[in-house]
Amino acid sequence: MKRVGYVYSDRYLEHQPPPGHPERGARLEAINRHLAQNGLGSRLTPLVPRAASEAELTTVHNPTYVQEILSRTQPGLLDMGDTYFSKGSLGAALLAAGAGLSALDAIQEGHIDRAFCAVRPPGHHAERNRAMGFCIFNNVAVAARYAQAKGYRKVMIIDFDVHHGNGTEHTFESDPSVFYFSSHQYPHYPGTGASASMGTGPGHGFTRNVPVSYTSNDTEYLEIYGTVLPDVVREFEPDIFLVSAGYDIHERDPLSEVSVSSEGIRTMVQSLLRCGPDKPWVFFLEGGYDLTGLAEGVAATLETMLDS
Repeated sequence: MKRVGYVYSDRYLEHQPPPGHPERGARLEAINRHLAQNGLGSRLTPLVPRAASEAELTTVHNPTYVQEILSRTQPGLLDMGDTYFSKGSLGAALLAAGAGLSALDAIQEGHIDRAFCAVRPPGHHAERNRAMGFCIFNNVAVAARYAQAKGYRKVMIIDFDVHHGNGTEHTFESDPSVFYFSSHQYPHYPGTGASASMGTGPGHGFTRNVPVSYTSNDTEYLEIYGTVLPDVVREFEPDIFLVSAGYDIHERDPLSEVSVSSEGIRTMVQSLLRCGPDKPWVFFLEGGYDLTGLAEGVAATLETMLDS
């Protein structure tokens, strides 16, 4: 059995978009309740996240943008659509960006083998210089740069959220040391992630987008993660795996049209972990807006991380 860290803080609940917003604190409460009810929580190693520092955030984000967020005091929209800033958002966002750093420290110190970061706000839409799509800081991207600073030279980021991680792709599109692999419904928000988008300059060939249609289900996803991904991993030979885990692929989710079952998610994660069973893995919660589907998907992921 693998030792799996569970990175969580009640301060994530202090990020409070307006009532009716799909990215709400009840998401994490549903996950934690489900883990307690099925006894899975007792098998995990609890980890307390630390706040990412300004210097750590600027390895990914523009310093001007970071300062804008750090100095903001007024609640309201951070973009033209749906990314809100509330009284508790800054603290939550700093801890979300720092969760992966705490997980990586615990892995390197030998306390755990793998980790799941149950964070909010999510991160993969956040661009270098702006918030977007519920995301303030790009949590997985900050962790990737921290991992490299800790000695993991080649980083593989796998993103199975139903929405393309535009911010993550753009962060690393010219960097051959970070491979970004994404499956996502297409066309769909945010409109990026075409299969022809493969990176730029020296990073060309180190981005792989696998768009799926709105009718996709377990069959398509298990093909992607059981057949396509392993070939990519064998060629890249990463030192560490980071995963943007979006449970809006679940068949119950209201913000997508693909239909992956809870058991499909379990099998998909098994395929993921077989790509590097002895390598470090850190998962980051991204989307997932049906509370039952989200809780079941996270539980299936954690059980697999423990036992595979």
